[in-house]
Amino acid sequence: MPLTTVASKLGLSELAPRALQSEIRAMTMECDRLGGVNLAQGVCDTEPPAVVTEAAIAAINAGHNIYTRLDGIGRLRTAIAAKMLRFTGMVVNPDTEVLVTSGATGGLHAAAMALLNPGDEVILFEPFYGYHASTLKSLRMVPVLVPLAEPVTAEADWTFDLEALKAALTPRTRALIINTPSNPCGKIFTREELEALSAVAIEHNLFVFTDEIYEHFVYGEAEHLSPATLPGMRERTIIISGFSKTFSVTGWRLGYLVADAKWLGAISYFHDLTYVCAPSALQHGAAAGLEQLGMEFYTQLATDHLDKRTRILAALTDAGMKPYVPRGAYYILADASRLPGANAALKARALLAQTGVASVAGSAFFRAGHGEDLLRFCFAKRDADLDDACARLRSL
Repeated sequence: MPLTTVASKLGLSELAPRALQSEIRAMTMECDRLGGVNLAQGVCDTEPPAVVTEAAIAAINAGHNIYTRLDGIGRLRTAIAAKMLRFTGMVVNPDTEVLVTSGATGGLHAAAMALLNPGDEVILFEPFYGYHASTLKSLRMVPVLVPLAEPVTAEADWTFDLEALKAALTPRTRALIINTPSNPCGKIFTREELEALSAVAIEHNLFVFTDEIYEHFVYGEAEHLSPATLPGMRERTIIISGFSKTFSVTGWRLGYLVADAKWLGAISYFHDLTYVCAPSALQHGAAAGLEQLGMEFYTQLATDHLDKRTRILAALTDAGMKPYVPRGAYYILADASRLPGANAALKARALLAQTGVASVAGSAFFRAGHGEDLLRFCFAKRDADLDDACARLRSL
């Protein structure tokens, strides 16, 4: 069967302009071809902490190059449990409630296979991260999109309508996916919003998959809160996070999942079935980072990216592309209505051709027909590359 037919049967084309290769990767390839500056893909090419890379190298040299336990090495699971206590106050059992995964995407994939069935409906908030929607579609589950209200000013936040969420529920709804801080718009769900979502989840007996990969990229007065810490939510929340962004090791494909022990066994089984285990030596590197990097590291991480955010916001404003100020993560959605092109994908390619700066079509994060005047920019870049991109944007 042709691949395009497979994609059509899965319904992937309904949610993204390119099903078999995401728009993000397509723009990365085009940027590489033209020798431009890649603000499209969230590769996070800043330098990893030395303690992390040195521990991974040492682990390779020490012979940690074979399979680990399916849930990861004990040292890393213990470090993750300690991290959960330090940052959320949650007491987590490293032997029964922590799974080291092949990236956060691997964690979501395994959790969806274990806890959901084909035909189940899952609420996603729009703009959404494409891999969340595509993962569900590939498993023949049904993403149900609930739009966030676009900010009325550049400084305002994206907000959701609780009644719209309730209206989207059906007897087939089994879960919510919450991405906080969010890719692509940088939204951080407030305590009040999460309490409202939690009440819905409890009333309708829903799982909550919470993608918290950007938990340490929080700016200003904003505060990250995990839904699992709210009353009645510990048992039904599947926390998914990782090290790709925090330690700048996106190519390591190393994440983790925290869930109630009653769910973790099944999730671990499907992760083992699909990925076997996360990379062995690299787990030692991540463990060293969690063990040895203090709070000052995480504070500096947010400070550094706040400075990067300030610079790219100014450049986009000077270029006539009104940006929406993100409260977290390291992406910016900006107004591209002044750029030539009938849709966002063509506008992104026009910007790349004119300035050498790669972005991603906003339509990659919305249902068909939406986001066509938006582009997404990633600012997790080395300072020299970011400054180069800012200068190129100002050439508009």
